[in-house]
Amino acid sequence: MEAPERTRSLALGLRKAMSLPEVLLWKAIKGRRLDGLHFRKQHPIGPYVLDFYCDSARLCVEVDGYSHGTGSRPVRDGKRDAWVAEQGIRTLRISAELVLEDVDEAVATIRQALES
Repeated sequence: MEAPERTRSLALGLRKAMSLPEVLLWKAIKGRRLDGLHFRKQHPIGPYVLDFYCDSARLCVEVDGYSHGTGSRPVRDGKRDAWVAEQGIRTLRISAELVLEDVDEAVATIRQALES
C-alpha cells in the first residue's frame, strides 16, 4: 500500500530521531543480520509509520515505550494494529524495556514470531 506524502515525510523525520531502544534494535537487525531477512526502519504504509518492517515475512515490529500503555494510546494502537492486519501484516509489539535490558532477547522474540 502506498503511503501519502505526509506519512512519507513523517517517516523520514522519525528515521532521524529514533529512540534509544529503536536504535539498539535496528543495529541488531539491519543488514540482514536476523536470519538473512531484510528489515526497513520507520516504514510508511497508508496513514501509519511502522517502526520496523520485513516485507518477505509481512511482519511489523513495534518498540513500545511507557506511553503505549497510558491514556488513549492502547485504543489508538489497537486500531492501528487492526488496520495493519487488514493489509495482511502481523504486528509484534516489543517493550522498549526489554530492548534496553537484553537486545538479544528482543531479537529472539522476533525470531520466534517469524517461526510461528
